[in-house]
Amino acid sequence: MKDGLETRLHVATPLDDAATVAVTEAQAHYLRNVLRLGPGDELALFNGRDGEWRARIESADKKAATLALVEQTRPQRNEPDVWLVFAPIKRARIDFLAQKATELGVAVLWPVMTRRTIVDRVNLDRLAANAIEAAEQSDRLTIPEVRELEKLDLVLDAWPADRPLILCDETHAGQPLAEALSDDHLSSTNTVGFVIGPEGGFAEEELDRLWSLAFVKPVSLGPRLLRADTAALAVVAAWQTMAGDWR
Repeated sequence: MKDGLETRLHVATPLDDAATVAVTEAQAHYLRNVLRLGPGDELALFNGRDGEWRARIESADKKAATLALVEQTRPQRNEPDVWLVFAPIKRARIDFLAQKATELGVAVLWPVMTRRTIVDRVNLDRLAANAIEAAEQSDRLTIPEVRELEKLDLVLDAWPADRPLILCDETHAGQPLAEALSDDHLSSTNTVGFVIGPEGGFAEEELDRLWSLAFVKPVSLGPRLLRADTAALAVVAAWQTMAGDWR
């Protein structure tokens, strides 16, 4: 952690013009009872807009804590605008997906209903909590936006025509991923989306529509059939390596 600060906390409060920050009751409990921090101890704060700040605990009790801002340690910076569109999966695996996609730099987590999606509800608060925790631990300065569960057809209807959407096609009919990511257009943009199907794969009519859309780029992830969460993380990691902020 920068400057020896091992604890990072995401807050909603503006940080650029504030002298002190009051954290939530849950965060106060976490600082006092889990981390065993008290007055005089320091940690890092970020809100996704104002960079990262060193803060010192001024007061703390069971239900509240007040932190004084000391200095900005990192300015806010631009990050790749990566949207991950995925069919919901079972609870433990969707938690894992949210955590690891956040670590990999995804900007939007967007669950969608497809013809073969088995899970019919998504706990968006839990998804957001997993994303926040992963952002705190992974040193990133932003939190992914968690969007409402929506039907795939409606997502495609509203999709920006200038944002490439990389389709992970489990039929292996798409272009090899490495070859697709070498395309000049994909390798030169920080604005991109990925769509991952459910455990049973996309229905034939869904694939037909996806393939027909000009902004969709179907790709193959190789000879092995990957689980939905594995496919999502693999394609984002590959994109970050070849076109994103890992270069």
